[in-house]
Amino acid sequence: MQPTFVLVHGAFANSFSFAPLQAELGLLGHRSVAVDLPGHGFAATYKRAYQAPQDLEALATAPGAIKNVTLAQNATHLIGILERARQNGPVILVSHSRGGMTATVAANQRPDLIDHIVYVSAWCPVDLDVGAYYAEPEMATVDSKGLASAMIGNPAELGLLRSNFRTADSGILAAFKAAFLADGTDEEFMVFLNTFQPDENLDVGTPDDRAQAGTWGRIPRSYVRLTEDTSMPLAVQDRMIREGDALTPENPYDVRTLTSSHLKWLVDPAPAARVLGDIAALLPADS
Repeated sequence: MQPTFVLVHGAFANSFSFAPLQAELGLLGHRSVAVDLPGHGFAATYKRAYQAPQDLEALATAPGAIKNVTLAQNATHLIGILERARQNGPVILVSHSRGGMTATVAANQRPDLIDHIVYVSAWCPVDLDVGAYYAEPEMATVDSKGLASAMIGNPAELGLLRSNFRTADSGILAAFKAAFLADGTDEEFMVFLNTFQPDENLDVGTPDDRAQAGTWGRIPRSYVRLTEDTSMPLAVQDRMIREGDALTPENPYDVRTLTSSHLKWLVDPAPAARVLGDIAALLPADS
């Protein structure tokens, strides 16, 4: 039976960012569904204070629907979608960036629902909690100060992360472009930036949410490396691969590589669609 690609977005993103990729997959004859995690997509919060002219003081304290949403809730939501997709045939779970955390928890809990799991420059922690990797040498080149300069409000008080993607500050915009889409045009960058939502949940999980050999480790898996990614550098991606392979050496990653920044593979999705098609061909004939 034809597999279904289930696509899981990263931080501050939503299912909308996968639309060009889904079009390419469809033209190649592949079925796909893009997920909106809780508090994302049409469930996101866009306060009037976020509009122009902005009221940053009000925005810093305005409540958001994603407040206190947990990684466990994200995983439960994804598992519900995987259950429905699995009724129609094999499932290939594809995650990007922070979405890898949710995909990993779902794979830990329900490996029976996933025929292949794909990480595209995504988090799949094994040795450390996600937050701890930011203190590791592989993340030393990330401009965390530049990205943090767009943060609004106190996360502890808001119960969420809030970023002002509608800022007109040229320095902050330059930092965003360098981190996410340095290989894109200014116009492509601004379009993508306007698909981002301002709020993201805080929970990054516990050691129990790292990849588990007995469940996650049973699923055939691929890692798509993005060579020009500066927000999740190649060294970090390669560390995810090494840690996963060390956890289950009998089931190593199938590794693919795209020349892309963190987002260019979604702006120009034809190469990624071909790679995913090649991965679909790895499924056993009796899947």
